Amino acid sequence: MAIRTTALDYVEGWYEGDSVRMARAVHPMLVKRIVATDSTGQPVLGEMNAAELVAATAAGYGRHTPPDRRQAEVAILDIFNDVATVRTTMSDWIDYMQLARWNGNWRIVNVLWALKPGAD
Repeated sequence: MAIRTTALDYVEGWYEGDSVRMARAVHPMLVKRIVATDSTGQPVLGEMNAAELVAATAAGYGRHTPPDRRQAEVAILDIFNDVATVRTTMSDWIDYMQLARWNGNWRIVNVLWALKPGAD
């Protein structure tokens, strides 16, 4: 299914440092956010755009996860017309993605993510 393929391009592209797969998975206006805390303990919203995510992928940050620790679970939670919600479980975090069918292809538009307990 095309939605699963898009999610796997994102997940596996990250782990493999394959910026072409990552760029294919995300919409150019993607926003990826995480709720974190600053040095004073106050909540902050961290944000990354598509260009930053593709650049981080190309830099190989995902390759730092050893192959035996790489987790790539994809659960399609809902599909309605040209939108879908997907949960991906990776080694150190969970992503909740919103996808849209864009020019006939599924693209990730929004990601809200959280680190797993104990992950850095």
